[in-house]
Amino acid sequence: QVQLQESGPVLVKPSQTLSLTCTVSGAAITTNYYAWTWIRLSPGKGLEWMGVIASDDSTYYSPSLRSRTSISRDPSKNQFSLQLKSVTPEDTAVYYCAREGGTAGWGYFGAWGQGTQVTVSS
Repeated sequence: QVQLQESGPVLVKPSQTLSLTCTVSGAAITTNYYAWTWIRLSPGKGLEWMGVIASDDSTYYSPSLRSRTSISRDPSKNQFSLQLKSVTPEDTAVYYCAREGGTAGWGYFGAWGQGTQVTVSS
């Protein structure tokens, strides 16, 4: 039912800001009891939870990424976005957006986008 789709540039230069958008269909991102999450997969770190924007618009980030990460949402477009500042080649990864929560509670990721490969390179 719910579908998520990541979009944004596939190549980012070091020191720039990585910006991705997740477009959601089949469910409103303002729905109570759900939150909207960014996760990435890289050879060096594996699967890494980056952060989430909750139903009350509060945000939570991985401690290792908190200083560089910002998540926001645009209910009028049914989208939420990721900003990762000052990227390095170590930020090269497949980036996923996901829906968290629902009846299974926080920590359950019941819907995922297909992922988008982002390469940080000069």
